[in-house]
Amino acid sequence: MRRILALAAMLLVMMAATAFAATAEEQRAEIERLHDKALDRLYVNYPSAEKVIHECYAYATLSNTGVKILLFGNAHGRGVAVNQETGERVYLHMDEISAGIGLGATEYDLVFVIANEEAWNAFIAGKTRFGMSASASVTDGVAGGAVEGANVVANGIWLYQMTKKGVSLEATISGMKIYADKNLN
Repeated sequence: MRRILALAAMLLVMMAATAFAATAEEQRAEIERLHDKALDRLYVNYPSAEKVIHECYAYATLSNTGVKILLFGNAHGRGVAVNQETGERVYLHMDEISAGIGLGATEYDLVFVIANEEAWNAFIAGKTRFGMSASASVTDGVAGGAVEGANVVANGIWLYQMTKKGVSLEATISGMKIYADKNLN
């Protein structure tokens, strides 16, 4: 128990120090590096995802760290959304809080597939409300293809989640907010 608490405290201090030490340009470069790694990891874990990403309207990657201690949890991360129709890149921040029983710390990547302009506008404006689905394969209803390995999280948005490292055991209810990072855009 002490080890997990110490690990959680150490992760939070390291991430806070990194965020404050870097210039906006350095932070964007780090996010782009994490973005590339997330896509590489996605393509290894879900080979069919490469075609999905190349053919979708837009997508976003977020690299996150989460900590859950007893009744409360917190996760936060950074990433970038890429509109493949316009070429626009929007740097993002993610915050998540959770309540329920659990213990652990994890690092994970989220890759969102965005189907259309309406979903893109809601996503980058921070207006998307996320709900999880238990489905392992979802038909998009637009192009007739399946987004295998992804879950529907909102209208026109699918999510791949990949744990990089860490251990977590939890039963929680959580709320996630993703929004444009004003300091990096």
